[in-house]
This record gives sequence, structure tokens and C-alpha cells, in this order.
Amino acid sequence: MSSLRNAIPRKAHKERAQPHSRRKFGLLEKHKDYVERARAYHKKEQALQKLKEKAAFRNPDEFYFKMIKTKTVHGVHRLESEANKYTKEELMLMKTQDIGYILQKLQAEKKKIEKLNGMLHCLDNNSSGNHVYFAEDRDEAREIRAKVSENRESLTFEDLPKDVKRKTAASYRELEARKSRVEELEKIYMDMAMQKELQKRVGNENFVKMKLFLQPPDLCTSGGRKESAESVLLMSK
Repeated sequence: MSSLRNAIPRKAHKERAQPHSRRKFGLLEKHKDYVERARAYHKKEQALQKLKEKAAFRNPDEFYFKMIKTKTVHGVHRLESEANKYTKEELMLMKTQDIGYILQKLQAEKKKIEKLNGMLHCLDNNSSGNHVYFAEDRDEAREIRAKVSENRESLTFEDLPKDVKRKTAASYRELEARKSRVEELEKIYMDMAMQKELQKRVGNENFVKMKLFLQPPDLCTSGGRKESAESVLLMSK
């Protein structure tokens, strides 16, 4: 009986529209719109309640370093700039580690390229295997030699099975991709090495300038010995 009751068409109850006198207020809010609005309102209300509880039970002696390392920009907390977070020695060490990683990847790619070249070399050239054929006389030997030469000349890449050709083409694509990757890694390695050398030179120049600045004015170096300026002038005369 329940299935028969559900088979009978029922009247579709429609929600009423906005009355004509209230059309200036827009569409009439339906029940599903009210549910969504009520959920959003209660969610905000619960969040505010939790914040009020945290503010009421907070510890007045609480401290953590982000209190002094952050600043408020338009009401949003943002960390201070970390541009000078590392010293020059730490930056040099990190660059050295990066160069070592790039060099390791470069060597690994070169080894893989050599391995692929060794695998594909036998397909580029004819087979170098030696087979021994036995003949009764010279005529039979000439026939065998002619057949072997024809078989070697007729064997091409197109005569290989489909799965072998597919794997070979994939290996050639992988080889080209690895070669291009090696070129990119070599460029990156050269750029990083050049930047490291330039940074070393700048650091050495700054060190020499600081050393000359800190050196006493009445002392100068002459032949690796520290002497007074007056003695150097007398020696020059």
C-alpha cells in the first residue's frame, strides 16, 4: 500500500512570492536562505564567545617572541623582514652546500647518459658477433657468405618487433631529455660558482679595508716587519 500511495501524484506546495506591496525590498527570503544565514550568524557568535573567554582567562605574565617580532599592518599581524636572518658565513656555507648538491646531480645524470649510450650503441651499428659456418667446398662457402651478407644488410630498425621499437624510441627520448638536463645543470653550476667567487672577493676586499683602517697610523709594513714611519723614511733617503 505504501508503494501505491507514493505512486499517486501529489500537489507541489510552492513557497509564496514577495507580495506586490513589498517588491521594493527584493526577493522574499525562503526557509533555506534563513537556515544558511542563521548558521553563519551562530558561527560568528561562537567565535566571538571563544575570544572573549580567552581574553578573560589570559595570563598577564604571558610572553613569547612573536610579540616583539611582529607588527600590525591594517589590523593584520605580520612578521618583520628576515632579510638579515643569516650571517655572511652561514650564507657562504649554504651556497657551498647548494653547489655540492648540483654537482652531485650533474655527475649522476652523466652516468645515466653513459649507461643509455651503451645500451643503444648496439642498435645503431650492425651486430659484431662472429659465427662460424662450415662448408663442404668453395661453392657452398660462397653461397653461405652471400646469404650472411644479405641478412646483415637487410636487417634494419623497421624489422624489429613493435615492443622493441617502442622501448627504443622511449630510450632515445629519455636520452635527449637527460642531455638537456645536463646542459641546464652545467649552466646553474657555473652561475653559482661565479657568484660564490665574487662573494669571496668582495669579502676579502672588505677584510683588507677593515684591517688597514684598524692599523695604527705610526706603523707600516716593510718586508714583513713592522717599523715606524720615521725609520722607513730614513731608509728611503
